[in-house]
Amino acid sequence: MTDAREALARLVIDVPDFPEPGIVFKDMTPLLADHDAFAAVITALAEAGRDASGAVRVDKVLGMEARGFILAAPVALALGTGFVPVRKAGKLPRATHAVSYALEYGEATLELHCDAVAPGDRVLLVDDVLATGGTVNATRLLVEQCGGTAVGVAVLMELGSLPGRATIGDLPVTSLMTV
Repeated sequence: MTDAREALARLVIDVPDFPEPGIVFKDMTPLLADHDAFAAVITALAEAGRDASGAVRVDKVLGMEARGFILAAPVALALGTGFVPVRKAGKLPRATHAVSYALEYGEATLELHCDAVAPGDRVLLVDDVLATGGTVNATRLLVEQCGGTAVGVAVLMELGSLPGRATIGDLPVTSLMTV
């Protein structure tokens, strides 16, 4: 985990006033371009899907659009589970569940195929940033609509000045960095 945290500190770049004035965007693309750093981050995030003995404790890994896809798919491979995309409204071709929620700078709706998570499935939610908690909470609600259970969330970084943890309640969070 130390290697992953060092890589984040070294390679994630702050971009002020993006996508709106007053927002400091955390650009993770340099991290993705560095094989060793990316591998360390994926290994660290995958630990959230294992129990204390190292056994995999999840059936699926869900990634939220769009940067969550980049992280969740290799985490699923590392855990030997399936990857499920959680998409913005109107992007999935079959029957979906939908949940609308507030972002730190707007509103959005997420969708999940109705059959993407089976009843009883235990899932790990993976995204790049935990900010207000709206995306994670909406995804948890989608999982519950399918009959599954979110057992944890793993993120690259958590914005400590925002109420993410309070919004998601008792869902365990693995965050590689708090800013």
